[in-house]
Amino acid sequence: MAEIQISTTQNVTINFKAAEVGERILAYFIDLVIKFAYIFLIFFIFNLGGNSLEKIINNNISTDYWSVMAIILVLGAPIIFYTIVSETLLMGQTLGKKLVKIRVVKIDGYRASFLDYFIRWGMRIVDISIFSGVIALVTIGSSKNHQRLGGMASGTAVITLKNKIGINHTILEEIKEDYQPTYFSVIKLSDNDVRIIKENFIQAKKTQDIKTMLILKKKIVDVIEENPDEKSTTETFIKTIISDYNHFTKDM
Repeated sequence: MAEIQISTTQNVTINFKAAEVGERILAYFIDLVIKFAYIFLIFFIFNLGGNSLEKIINNNISTDYWSVMAIILVLGAPIIFYTIVSETLLMGQTLGKKLVKIRVVKIDGYRASFLDYFIRWGMRIVDISIFSGVIALVTIGSSKNHQRLGGMASGTAVITLKNKIGINHTILEEIKEDYQPTYFSVIKLSDNDVRIIKENFIQAKKTQDIKTMLILKKKIVDVIEENPDEKSTTETFIKTIISDYNHFTKDM
């Protein structure tokens, strides 16, 4: 399995394992099944009581070309925009990718943006739709970071979350094998940053120093540029940051 090197903003290099072609294909087909399930559901709903979609269109709206196209686009929007919406909301994952445990990431260490996901989504026409995915398979197999054309254009790659190769001298933290990280952008922190955070956090907990915890929280947010979950307390947020960092940098 090939490795992808991601250099964080603190000049710390973290090695990830690139997702296997088989994993990516499996995730693609899971997403395809979800899309077909949606289509089946739409036809099932519109055909209840013998009212076919065609009858509903004919009986309720003008059947001119643009009206029909508008109906098709509205009903088809969840399928058309499924990938880009899913990856944006789930931080680089569709439901298929989530089940297979792979994720889209930026190779420059920053968090992928909507524009990055949009470029990947747009390039699917060339990568996957044309020649039934042959172009994607060729570029994934021949490129350094195992990227399809959409990945190259957006500066992203697909990694596996099952096995990660970490940097040395990390801050040791007991992490379960099935641990699911919350803040991917913790890789913007350096090894030394997390040491300082952990040391001060432990001391602040002992003395119930809320002010220090709030300062740590603000510093972390400033660096990773990601706000805490609304339901997360300051203490829980800092604990999660330390655990997430160890998850991404642990030696396997």
